[in-house]
Amino acid sequence: MSQLVDRRLSGKNRSAVNRQRFLRRFKTQIRKAAAEVVSGRKVTDLERGEKISIPSKDMSEPIFHHGAGGRRNIVLPGNREFVSGDRVDRPEGGEGKGSGNGGGPQGEGMDEFAFELSKEEFMDFFFQDLALPDLVKKQLAAVPEVKRARAGFVSQGNPSNLHVVRSMKHAIGRRLAMAAGPREALREAEEALEALVVQGLGASDEAETLREEIAALKSRVAAVPFLDTWDLRYANRVDQPTPSSQAVMFCLLDVSGSMDEDRKNIAKRFFMLLYLFLTKSYERIDVVFIRHHTVAKEVDEDEFFNSRESGGTVVSSALELMREIILARYPSASWNIYAAQASDGDNWEDDSPRCRELLLQSILPLTQYFAYVEIEAEVPQSLWHEYERVKAASQRFAMQRILTLEDIYPVFRELFRKKVA
Repeated sequence: MSQLVDRRLSGKNRSAVNRQRFLRRFKTQIRKAAAEVVSGRKVTDLERGEKISIPSKDMSEPIFHHGAGGRRNIVLPGNREFVSGDRVDRPEGGEGKGSGNGGGPQGEGMDEFAFELSKEEFMDFFFQDLALPDLVKKQLAAVPEVKRARAGFVSQGNPSNLHVVRSMKHAIGRRLAMAAGPREALREAEEALEALVVQGLGASDEAETLREEIAALKSRVAAVPFLDTWDLRYANRVDQPTPSSQAVMFCLLDVSGSMDEDRKNIAKRFFMLLYLFLTKSYERIDVVFIRHHTVAKEVDEDEFFNSRESGGTVVSSALELMREIILARYPSASWNIYAAQASDGDNWEDDSPRCRELLLQSILPLTQYFAYVEIEAEVPQSLWHEYERVKAASQRFAMQRILTLEDIYPVFRELFRKKVA
């Protein structure tokens, strides 16, 4: 058998390159194994690594070898049982090499290949088929972006950044300051000499002294340099971080008497999964919790999930509060706005049309995406029917029904699946 040896030089982090090559080669098997792991994992434990096993049959590698070539007769030494022409029966089960735990007592078994996926690798495989819908604004890159911004002038810098106008202004001011005294003394000496000449004393010793003084003053004025290194000014530029893309996630939860703890638990896991999903595209994420029954209120996370209320449901109160918070704190020009609403579908009949109007006219134009999940509802009610009209009118709105905890992941993937162009 021929062996091929790759002697190409590798970088310093050689193992990372090999690992990425391995992940690409067994991408299908790893995605399948990761999907099986996700189905049995809690949402709160989603953002961590996982141990993945690949069947041994998928680990076989192609080899290069020389063919036999032509017809050959081979005599194997030590044969006492067979002669030419005999048929050899297939060995009984377990006699040869097995696979995994199925290997026989007299043969060699080969275990499945197991390795650890890091948190980042596991999350990449989990979110590979998902995409933020209608993501119009720029996503963050792995390295924070910066831009060169002007920051005044400095006395030292790169010649290519020399600012001629600013340098000449400094040169003119310096020359005026340095030559101001000698020029004034020169003017006075010239006037005094001219007065002596008018009086007929141009050949006197005093006039000769003035002439010597005038010559010295002219030399001092001429000695002032036209442009000095002190005059040079360079345009200064600094790295200024560009404003990063940021997102706000609104969580709207019905806490009326019809929402029991099981329904709240399902809603909580859905919100957590959406939050983890947004962290894949945004560095800064604000979360706003709005709970409502007949009235809506912005609360912290603990009160959001643990408070108990009784009475009816007015969903429009939560939508109105969300609109007020957006206008007051999260302008759509600077924020990517996402919302997730969880309810059992119970609402006052007269309030459901109001919810549809608020979504179409006030909220959806400001948001990137709005997801509504109806939890353990026996039959669709008025709110579901009104939201179906919203879904038909806007691509930024999605809705699904969740019956059990096992439905969270399929519903989530359906809500945020990639759109085929």
